[in-house]
Amino acid sequence: MTQPTELSAAQNTQNQQNSQNAQQSTVLYGGKGSRRVSVRDIGLAKERGEKWPMLTAYDAMTASVFDEAGIPVMLVGDSAGNCHLGYDTTVPVTLDQMVLLSAAVVRGTSRALIVGDLPFGSYQEGPTQALRSAMRLVKEAGVTAVKLEGGERSHAQIKLLVDAGIPVMAHIGLTPQSVNTQGYRVQGRGEEAAQQLLRDAKAVQDAGAFAVVLELVPAELAAEVTRVLQIPTVGIGAGAGTDAQVLVWTDALGLTGGRMPRFVKKYAELRGVMSDAAKAFAEDVIGGTFPQEEHSVH
Repeated sequence: MTQPTELSAAQNTQNQQNSQNAQQSTVLYGGKGSRRVSVRDIGLAKERGEKWPMLTAYDAMTASVFDEAGIPVMLVGDSAGNCHLGYDTTVPVTLDQMVLLSAAVVRGTSRALIVGDLPFGSYQEGPTQALRSAMRLVKEAGVTAVKLEGGERSHAQIKLLVDAGIPVMAHIGLTPQSVNTQGYRVQGRGEEAAQQLLRDAKAVQDAGAFAVVLELVPAELAAEVTRVLQIPTVGIGAGAGTDAQVLVWTDALGLTGGRMPRFVKKYAELRGVMSDAAKAFAEDVIGGTFPQEEHSVH
């Protein structure tokens, strides 16, 4: 008469395993599953109060490392202009370049939701231009969603993209593509500026954006925007009160040289590691210790 008890225990174990698997497939960071993270998953995370990380990526190899680490969302940012293409700003980055970089990141990942940036000049003319540009990132590069800058001024572009079936991540506060008019300054300070930022946040939500980046915004204001909005907020230099956080990966991993923005935390020092490795290689070549027999073919 012990068989039912044994079966019950086995069933309980299986139920617990199924529950754990379901939880793992639900959470964003470190979750498991056979499909990519979706914009619906992002929305559900806000409902659960789950915070999540986002990193930039610009190539397949780096993206594959972040994907294996469990990063649920990657942004193929036009920050590639500064980080990889040698430009002083993001303004010169072209749509062709963003398609190329985004496609590489998509190929290097299997789980992360990939967001492709619409670069300066690819959507400012209006909704129709924005749709053509976004279509290229979706069809040619294979991204799940696109990102564009601007609040109220980009309402029509966001709405048309969403109506056409293209998820949009908005970007307000400091918008780097507007560097020539805006500079690199904290946005939202003072009552009037704060009210404008709140209007921008509500405008992108109303247009259908599934999330919004808040860049270089006072922490208290970013927390208020996060409280008011139903869609997730992604902070960069916006304090701890947002739903998610994003960093440019070359900044976060210590590859970028020079002075870093205050909001950047370095989690590694890759610039020094790479420099030491390059010097060691050069010294081996000059000293005749590389290649050795084990590195040679006959």
